[in-house]
Amino acid sequence: MRHIRSIYIFCSIVTSVLSGASELPEERELTANFSSMSLRKVPEDLTPITTTLDLSYNLLSQLQHSDFHSISKLKVLILCHNRIQELDIKTFEFNKELRYLDVSNNRLKSVAWFSLAGLRHLDLSFNDFDTVPICVETGNMSHLETLGLSGAKIQKSDFQKIAHFHLNTVFLGLRTLSHYEEGSLPILNTTKLHIVLPVNTNFWVLLHDGIKTSKILEVTNIDLQKSQFTSYGSQQNLILENAKTSILLLNKVDLSWDDLFLIFQLVWHTSVEYFQIQHVTFGGKVYLDHNSFDYSNTVMRTIKLEHVHFRIFNIPQESVYLLFTKMDIENLTISDAQMPHMLFPMYPTRFQYLNFANNILTDDVFKKSIQLPHLKTLILKDNKLETLSLVSYFASNTSLRHLDLSENLLQHENDENCLWPETLVTMNLSFNKFADSVFRCLPRNIQILDLNSNKIQTVPKEITHLTSLRELNLAFNFLTDLPGCSHFRRLLVLNVEMNLILSSSLDFFQSCQEVKTLNAGRNPFRCTCELRDFIQLGKYSEGMMVGWSDSYICEYPSNLKGTQLKDVHLPEISCNTGLLIVTIVVIMLVLGMAVAFCCLHFDLPWYLRMLCQWTQTWLRVRKTTQEQLKRSVQFHVFISYSEHDSAWVKYELIPSLEKEDGSVLICLHEGNSDPGQSMTEDTINCIEKSYKSIFVLSPSFVQTEWCHYEPYFAHCSLFHESLDYIILILLEPIPLYCIPTRYPKLKALMEKKAYLEWPQDRRKCGLFWANLRAALHVNLLDTPGTCELQTFTELNEVFRGSAVSLIRTDCL
Repeated sequence: MRHIRSIYIFCSIVTSVLSGASELPEERELTANFSSMSLRKVPEDLTPITTTLDLSYNLLSQLQHSDFHSISKLKVLILCHNRIQELDIKTFEFNKELRYLDVSNNRLKSVAWFSLAGLRHLDLSFNDFDTVPICVETGNMSHLETLGLSGAKIQKSDFQKIAHFHLNTVFLGLRTLSHYEEGSLPILNTTKLHIVLPVNTNFWVLLHDGIKTSKILEVTNIDLQKSQFTSYGSQQNLILENAKTSILLLNKVDLSWDDLFLIFQLVWHTSVEYFQIQHVTFGGKVYLDHNSFDYSNTVMRTIKLEHVHFRIFNIPQESVYLLFTKMDIENLTISDAQMPHMLFPMYPTRFQYLNFANNILTDDVFKKSIQLPHLKTLILKDNKLETLSLVSYFASNTSLRHLDLSENLLQHENDENCLWPETLVTMNLSFNKFADSVFRCLPRNIQILDLNSNKIQTVPKEITHLTSLRELNLAFNFLTDLPGCSHFRRLLVLNVEMNLILSSSLDFFQSCQEVKTLNAGRNPFRCTCELRDFIQLGKYSEGMMVGWSDSYICEYPSNLKGTQLKDVHLPEISCNTGLLIVTIVVIMLVLGMAVAFCCLHFDLPWYLRMLCQWTQTWLRVRKTTQEQLKRSVQFHVFISYSEHDSAWVKYELIPSLEKEDGSVLICLHEGNSDPGQSMTEDTINCIEKSYKSIFVLSPSFVQTEWCHYEPYFAHCSLFHESLDYIILILLEPIPLYCIPTRYPKLKALMEKKAYLEWPQDRRKCGLFWANLRAALHVNLLDTPGTCELQTFTELNEVFRGSAVSLIRTDCL
């Protein structure tokens, strides 16, 4: 039958399994794990380089000499929890590197010894040996450090063969013990002795000899009867004189209160300094009085009583509590004992460490005066305490440095005063019911403060300055903002994980400059500008933020929900109001300077004015009605100008109008005057016969020509009707103060800037002509009659001839 095997390679050192193997070189090792596979024989196809082989929890009944020949590199062999009945150590003669051999919890009845010089750990415990399996060959295993033994009978002669060994640990795992020869255990030379007792064993004899055997003594599975102790009570002094044990550990103990009383009394006068009893079950009535306990002549320093259960509940509390508190030792622990109260003697005691965790103590403990002047550490975790101020008054009479009040029902009201000792530097107040007011009941010199899992919403501003505080834990509370450090100037570590923090406060960045470690993960962050500085701190703080960045995720706004803070980009300009204002001002200044430059260098106002005029003209043309177009006209445009400006009209204006459309009919005053009419009447006739009228304005025109047109424009109704047909061209600037007062219409037109201005810069002429053409852009209807028109050739002749005679009298 082929066995399914599980083999995996890992890097390890034999020192992880064996003590004292430091001289072995580090190398890659192979572990073959065949545990719990119901094997009945050792697999044959083992890899030759296997160093660790686990065959535990199988059905092996015997081992063959050939089983391990192929794995000469084997260092660790685990054969526990099988059905092996005989063991021949010579089976491993080819495994020269074997260091660890576990054959415990089998059915061994005999062992054929063979010297394995390199073996350091050998476990034969919990087998069916009649006597302890030790022989001469065992004494040749000079490197042996840990030895596990078992046997129904224990005799001095068995241990004499290994008396010369100095062992680290001897483990006696006994299934039965029918005979024990007193004085056998002290023959062993070991640092630690661990005895697991079978049922109905004379515990006292083994305790008597065990205390004289090793520095550390551990006894497990103790089921006592009172009769077993009374016969040995007279030998207490003998134990004291020959004791070696300084650490005594008792596990899984079932006894009466009186039995425990006797154990303490017997151990009290030995060399034991540290005494620990775990998993204790009490039963039976109390007969002994604690006042009979002899507290004198002891070296005891520490007593630990943990995981206590009761089968009866009528134990007198005073007897139990005072037995321990009168011991006046340095360290006392009574935890997980369902203890509702504790009494102390009326006189001062020298306790330095008290641990009453996992009980049901209430505030009643502190209602009586307790004198513990040397107390430095007090642990009251997981009790039923409710009032913090009561604890403070109790602590004020101590030298307390460390206080653990976690997992209670503690609260603090604002009107309650607190009085703490100056020595208190560490407090654990987690898992209570504290609100913000707890900050008003804290010791001034506190350095480490744990307030996680309470009901704190803010850190009040009106509190005592905790100038020595180094670490503050406010995780699992209800904070909505990062607290400032104005009251904790030396704070180095701050934990505000799992609160309701949306954003960081300005106070935090201003006052928490000394913080080196910050844990603010798993909060519902609102990723807006208020959080920008906090995000920058996480990105560039080089490990300051614990859990960055996986634990720092946006909750708001909805479009960023689930986004890690490190991936949120908030530009500074959008978050810094001052910077935004400065940027806008700078942009406005630059634009203003650009506009000013354009105005000065490119005459931008002129361009804008011309563009505005073009737009207005275009809109007027679009609004022109068909009735306006149907009025009887003979010319497209009438041009009026002064003699001084005739050259510009001849060489600039008329050629530009002719380029637009060769059929443009132009009316000039020269050649169209009626000898029988005045100049003003001729002018009005020319205006009325033309669709548009152009007046070329200049100082000369104002002084010589405008007098003929002012009467025409004086009629308001006519002025408003004809305004759309009038085009004023300002050829030269005319200051308003140069316009005579008798020309109010001209002054009004100039003030409204209802004219096209001829640019002095030739580069601007294009826009000027565009505006003029837009003003003239209409479709004329055919009319039945026409006046005498002058062609472009005739106009040239007119300009070459003498200028029109002006009737100066009309202008006076």
